[in-house]
Amino acid sequence: GVLVIVSLVSLFLIAERGVALRQETVLPPKLLEAQQICRTQEELFALRAECNRHPSPYGRLLGSCIDNLHLPREENIEQLQTRARAEVVKLERGVVVLEIVTGVAPLLGLVGTIFGLITLFKGMGVEVNAEQIARFSEGIYIALYATLLGLSVAIPSLVGWSYFNRKIETMVVEMESQCDTFLRGQYRHHSGGPREGDE
Repeated sequence: GVLVIVSLVSLFLIAERGVALRQETVLPPKLLEAQQICRTQEELFALRAECNRHPSPYGRLLGSCIDNLHLPREENIEQLQTRARAEVVKLERGVVVLEIVTGVAPLLGLVGTIFGLITLFKGMGVEVNAEQIARFSEGIYIALYATLLGLSVAIPSLVGWSYFNRKIETMVVEMESQCDTFLRGQYRHHSGGPREGDE
């Protein structure tokens, strides 16, 4: 009962995170293209509008960079790091639950195993009869089934947790790299704001 519910929750989270953590969802290609051609003030405004049209983790980080271009570069980076931490928390939202499921499912299976063993030894006497053999078989079945079910829930959850963790880590590094490239370009000639001489 409980393990079935945990299994359904795990499958839902794996499917939901699989969609939410697609590369094009986190780092929209159109946003990356617009960033690469951003040279003038008008293109900067257009890039900010593109961030609004693509409400994604990277769009929010890049929008933060643009909004804080009036600040010194160090302060802009500090603001970016604060926003990046919040975005990472959002990306990891369902992944944390998968980690919990990975730890809890085998324990629930162990509870079932213990229950099966209790059933196995309950009422066993010195003399073995057909009823005791049937009870013995039932106890073994419950114990093995509970163990199998617990592992069948934990293993996919562990695989999903490991995969999504690695994917998030890779995408966070990519977003940081893109934002760093953008900020270096904008602050190259004017330490206090965006380039205005390219218009």
